[in-house]
Order: sequence, then C-alpha cells, then structure tokens
Amino acid sequence: MSEITPSSVARVGVDLSKRVYHVHAVDLAGRTVLAKALSVERFFAWCASLPSGCLVAMEACGGAHYVARRLRLLSLDARLIAGHFVTPYRRAGRSGKNDANDAAAICEAASRPHMRFVPVKTAEQQGQLAVHRLREGYKAERTALINRIRGLLAEFGMVFAQSPEALRKVLAGVIEDAGNELPGVARLALQRAHLHWIDIELQMAWCDERIAAHVRADARAQKAAALLGIGPTTASALVASVGDLSQFANARQFGAWLGLVPSQNSSGGKASLGRITKRGDDYLRTLLIQGAKSAVMSASKRSDRISQWLVQLKERVGWQKTVVALANKNARILWAVLTREQPFDANHVPERPAARYNMRAQATT
Repeated sequence: MSEITPSSVARVGVDLSKRVYHVHAVDLAGRTVLAKALSVERFFAWCASLPSGCLVAMEACGGAHYVARRLRLLSLDARLIAGHFVTPYRRAGRSGKNDANDAAAICEAASRPHMRFVPVKTAEQQGQLAVHRLREGYKAERTALINRIRGLLAEFGMVFAQSPEALRKVLAGVIEDAGNELPGVARLALQRAHLHWIDIELQMAWCDERIAAHVRADARAQKAAALLGIGPTTASALVASVGDLSQFANARQFGAWLGLVPSQNSSGGKASLGRITKRGDDYLRTLLIQGAKSAVMSASKRSDRISQWLVQLKERVGWQKTVVALANKNARILWAVLTREQPFDANHVPERPAARYNMRAQATT
C-alpha cells in the first residue's frame, strides 16, 4: 500500500466479511489503484489515510451499519447499497461471483448518479431492533415448542384443540394425571417442555415491555401508534427501522420502498399490474399487513371516514386486497404525519390538487 497516495483514491468499494474486507479503490479517472483483501485492522488503518469526504461504499449486510458509522468518524462519506442494486454491475455476471468482483461492482454502482443508498442506522436504532429480532425469535421458538408438545402427546393418544391457550390450560393437568398411560420419563420430558414454554413467555413479555417503553419515550412512535391498525410493536419497529422519513421524497416512494405497491410488466403504453413487489423490510411490511387485518375486521364497528372506506372497498374487491390497500394507505399516512408534523385524523379530507381540479373543470365546460 506504500505506492498508493491518499489523494489518488476517489472512490472505494468494499466487500465485507467477518475477518477480511476486500477493497477495490479507483481514482478520479476510474482507474483501479487498489484491489486487495485486507484484515479488519489494516482496513481501518488504511481508511484513516484517505482524503476527507472520500466515498466508501458497501453492501447493506450484517455489520455494515457499524462499519459505516466508524468510517464516518474518520470524515469519510460511507454509504450502503442494497445487494440487488449491486448485482447488475458485476462484470462477470451472476456466474462470476467472488469477493474481488463484488467489491468492484460495489465501487461501480456507487458511481451511478441515480443510485439509491440505504440510510445508515444509529446505534440506538439497532439497539431497539435487537429487541424486535429477539421477540421474533422467541415467537418462532414458541410455535416450534408447542408443535413438539402436541406431537409427543399425540403419540399417547391425547389430542387437544389447536389453540395454544387450550393446550396451556390442560397441559399441567395431563402431566400430573396418573390415569393416562404416560410413562415417567415422558412426564419428565413434558414437564421440562412446559417450563421452557413459560420461560419463553416471560422473555416475550420482557420484549413487549421494552417496546412499550420505547413508544412512550419517542414522540414519533406515539404519533404512529395513533393510526388505525398500528400498535406499539409496529410503531416502535417503524421508528427503529426507518428513522427519518424525510429521506423519501413523497408518500408513494415510502409505500414502494415497503413493497406494498403492485409490480409492473408494462410495455407499449399498456399498463400491466401484478401482485405487490414485497421489496424492502419484510418485518415492517408484515406488521403493517397484520395490523391492517385487525382494522379491516373491526371497520364496520366504527364510523370514521377511513373505516367506511374499508367497508365499501371490502365489498367491492374482497378481503385480501382491502388489507393490502389499508397497509399501503397507512404507510402513506405515516409519511405525512411524521414529515409534516401533523396529528392523525381518521376523518381528514385531503385537498384536491389545484392543477388537476382546473383541468377537470375546463373539460366539463
């Protein structure tokens, strides 16, 4: 690295891994000045010699936000790129994937003037998301444990209702009942499984307490939780995942980022729309859709403008499309509420754009 002067590097692409970072650096003319694998310590020492404001791009992956924060402390312009935006710039194509080609593709993708970058999360945001990730892991573990208990009981001819609450009510009694044919070792196994279930519930309760505390302490999360179909979990996940919604130019862009808009296969001026794209954050999109299901189910019990719209839409297009439509509407409302500093109003009537209104008025006359 001694032959490379700091001023000769204009842009850097980095392919991250656990112990080795592959670096691809170019100068202002786009000529490669460094293509080498560096250890983590040598990488940060080399970055310290780069000129202030030098662009250092990485794929958004595990540990990338930490690396970006550390590089920004060195006065570097650290940016993250989604992996699917990097693939088209790999010169060897899909069949030529390796660390060196990935680093070169990242460096090339970062040079595009219209490239979309992933905002770097703060340590506080990632801390809150850690609670959400643990909660989701506990949920999956609980489901697996309940299914395991049901399978063990079924081996001895004991089958109960599908609800977890129904199994919870009878499980302790089944373990203690001497009238069934459960052998002693099976009772001990089921007893340990029952205790594990209780422990998982306690861990999930702790996660819910931390999420509720986050919502109480964050004004943006409180505004988000006021929407129909958005509870504390969704509000906390939104603030922790997205942060500043002003990074999106408009509400439509935010809905598209979440993958709640139809996919397109249009050509020749003919629009052809398909299913939603399902891009972006899977966890946040799932929470929005789950909350929308609850709001749609209870829409007939409310008289506000949005609920009446849901009732009419459900009759016209069906249950599933109504749920997705509400999730998309909630995403757009969230953008408006959190960027314009306005409280949520379920009876809000949006203003008709003046230009479109004038065009329609002229057409009728």
